[in-house]
Amino acid sequence: MVTGTSWVLVPETVKFNLVGKLPEGVYPRDLMLTIIGEIGANGCNYQVMEFTGEGAKTLSINDRMVLCNLAVEAGAKTGIFEADEAAIEYLKARGREPKAVYTSDEDAVYAGEYTFDLSKVQPVVAKPDFVDDVAPAKEVLGVKIDEAFLGSCNNGRIDELRVGAAVIKGRKVADGVRFLVVPASLEVYKQALKEGLVKIFMEAGAIVMNPNCSVCWGSCQGVIGENEVLISTGTRNFKGRAGHPSSKVYLGSAATVTASAIAGEIALAE
Repeated sequence: MVTGTSWVLVPETVKFNLVGKLPEGVYPRDLMLTIIGEIGANGCNYQVMEFTGEGAKTLSINDRMVLCNLAVEAGAKTGIFEADEAAIEYLKARGREPKAVYTSDEDAVYAGEYTFDLSKVQPVVAKPDFVDDVAPAKEVLGVKIDEAFLGSCNNGRIDELRVGAAVIKGRKVADGVRFLVVPASLEVYKQALKEGLVKIFMEAGAIVMNPNCSVCWGSCQGVIGENEVLISTGTRNFKGRAGHPSSKVYLGSAATVTASAIAGEIALAE
């Protein structure tokens, strides 16, 4: 702080080659939890996770954000995708014109390489109290919940709200369950209002909050109590993360969280 300089180690890069395409009803959230479950929460400590391959090109900008956002849960310093036309158009729409676009050299040396077939990914859930304790969602069906949370920097964008609204439209939140829906930003909130998503959630009995981190880190809005169970689209599920130390947090996709809010227990979207 005195010198105004900082020592930073340039991270090595781990390559994640993505092939195929995600099946219907399976989401980038399921993919990234699957990756973390396989490589572990320390699988890329102080490294860069580079996502590439034909499968990467099938993912929308929102999808790519989900993977890059959760990279830290594998210990990574950052997650990156090679910039393509979709990325450049996204930036231009927000008033940002890239001055240069970089790609990895063909002979680049990686600290490690993995290949994941997107077509084989299935809905998964991270069980308490570790983000890498990942299991197929069908193996934890029926676990009673007290609260469901759809939001956070990872899964609170308009794509996730659309998924949740499609699942809950014309249905109701289970008795005794609190279902918090929290847009990730004011932009997302306005878009959700414009599309009628907020109305769908409210008519179903959900609690729609102002944009913020909310219960993801147990600071406000729906902090869970003693021995309560939460299923969340938040980033982590460490002990006491969302409230009382005896509470339990499961992590899942927007579809799984919404279906669980309707069922009153961990469930899969129909």
